[in-house]
Amino acid sequence: MKILFDHSSPFLLAHGGFQVQIEQTKQALEEVGVEVEFLRWWDADQQGDIIHFFGRAGGAYVDFAHKKNIRVVMSELLTGLGSRSQAEIAVQKIIIDLTRACFPAAYWAKMGWDAYSKADRIIAGTTWESELMQRVFRAPAERLAVVPIGVSEEFLANGGPEPHRGKYLVCVATITERKRIVETVLAAIEARTPLWVIGRPYSETDPYAQKFFALANQHSDIIRYEGPIQDRYQLVRAYRQARGFVLLSTQESFSLAALEAAGCKCPLLLSDLRWARTVFKDTAMYCRIGDINLTAKELRQFYEAAPSLIRPAKPLSWIEVGRRLKKIYEDVLSTSL
Repeated sequence: MKILFDHSSPFLLAHGGFQVQIEQTKQALEEVGVEVEFLRWWDADQQGDIIHFFGRAGGAYVDFAHKKNIRVVMSELLTGLGSRSQAEIAVQKIIIDLTRACFPAAYWAKMGWDAYSKADRIIAGTTWESELMQRVFRAPAERLAVVPIGVSEEFLANGGPEPHRGKYLVCVATITERKRIVETVLAAIEARTPLWVIGRPYSETDPYAQKFFALANQHSDIIRYEGPIQDRYQLVRAYRQARGFVLLSTQESFSLAALEAAGCKCPLLLSDLRWARTVFKDTAMYCRIGDINLTAKELRQFYEAAPSLIRPAKPLSWIEVGRRLKKIYEDVLSTSL
């Protein structure tokens, strides 16, 4: 069994959680005995049994794969859709249904909606995304599987006593508008809650990133920033020493950083989005997305409550994710096209 990984966005253009997910999934599968290669678009002689497409493959892509007797497994993150209100989701579904009914398939097939009915298996990261795939994109329930993302073993090897936690809250994220880093920093300054930001922007010259850099320099007594942390063990120490973990993004599908913090038994404050409540339920605090004054108030409440909060449940390891995917691949190959 050989699996080919494919993805539509080059890693060099945009780093982030999806890149980590793809790389760690490949490594985990190899460790459980599955042969994995990245799909070489220029190599007409490359062989494989299944293409695992990270993102949304087009319906024609799936059709061509099937003609080559290659199955297609698709993992898509519904970041935008999954962060919308129920009313907005309903409107989007109506638009999709009307478009399907009123326009030729050649028109709306460009959106990739038909891939949900053609792919041999669709992997959702949460039960919430699985529900959306069925409700909005008509994904067949029997082809859906829920497989959460995992975390590296370093973030799980902490079975000892609760560590001594310092004064800083920690936020690990790409410095971009969607993650609301500047807004979180402004709230921390107003609430006088020490905050350590770990991460980097997509571009150092981005105006949003420049605003963050200026705030961090002007308020170094409250805001700590030293760039990203590449070494996992250093990142584990940061999570283990933090008073709590904060991620107040406007859109999210599944935060790897939040899972890593959970693995290190770090209290969590997350935006009040459906994905977060689906994954962490009552083991996290939730902040409404609002103005700086509201965010500052809820940030201060979390800061004071953090030491006594319930610790989040232990997430899956990447090896456990690899074993689940291996079984899915075997099931897919056991059925005829």
